[in-house]
Amino acid sequence: MSECCIFAGQGAQTPGMGRDFAEADAAAMALFDKANEVLGFDLKKICFEGPAEELTKSNVCQPAIFVTSYVAFRALQNARPTAFACAAGLSLGEWSALCAAGVLDFDSTLRVLEARGRFMQEACEAVPSGMLAVVGADSAQLAALCEKTGCTVANINSAAQQVLSGSKEEIAAAAAAAKELGIKRAIPLATAGAFHSKYMQSAREKLAGVLETVEFRAPAFPVLSNITGKPHSSDPAVIRATMLEQVTGTTNWAADVETAKAMGCTRFVEFGPGKVLSGLVKKIDPALATANVADLASLAETTAALA
Repeated sequence: MSECCIFAGQGAQTPGMGRDFAEADAAAMALFDKANEVLGFDLKKICFEGPAEELTKSNVCQPAIFVTSYVAFRALQNARPTAFACAAGLSLGEWSALCAAGVLDFDSTLRVLEARGRFMQEACEAVPSGMLAVVGADSAQLAALCEKTGCTVANINSAAQQVLSGSKEEIAAAAAAAKELGIKRAIPLATAGAFHSKYMQSAREKLAGVLETVEFRAPAFPVLSNITGKPHSSDPAVIRATMLEQVTGTTNWAADVETAKAMGCTRFVEFGPGKVLSGLVKKIDPALATANVADLASLAETTAALA
């Protein structure tokens, strides 16, 4: 069975994440301590103890999920070294995947995600905006909804579930218009703003300056792009440009899963808090096997499953 490793995105965070890994392994604790040193604040304490309100802040949440996910990835590799056929992640999780494949080092990924989260939060505060989950819409209904309201598609999670971004007014209009168009469900999401849309343009521009200071390398194994749904280029400059585009572009998780399947992957191993991506994989294709590494208990289960 061929495996794809997948990495959690924003929203998966929970107080206590990563703590049991760190308490059981000095190398894991050292990664959290290193994160504190690189970032200049006590990320470890926020991950281990909360409060949830602090952990939810984008400039905290993004590096926090990355560190927890990377620690989980290293824990599995120590328990049972696994050669993954490819890697993928949702939004910030794509950065975790790139780090796992050696495109960026640990310190650089931390700095990028703290800045990315901070710039995205600033963009959210500049213009009131939001996101709307749409369930059960076909392509014609989705296109009609966007044309009618001005919203754009931010996430394609599966054929049956997409997420729209827009201003507060556009999101409210879309929630109302969905019923008129016969769409099954339209649920406003509790996000800080309209991620993966034109409302993140200022964040994209600011992040460009940060990425110019970071060394990108060719991936050691294929990493799937949210933007193209295909493996990233081996050209570091192209990877940098594609990851900038990801800030304002549509993330197509469904395409990543289909590409991994075409590459022969029949099992997806999720790293980081929660099982959101595993659930989406199952919605895309119930025949696919999933596993996750979020804590010591799930590490033991996944290690046994891979044996």
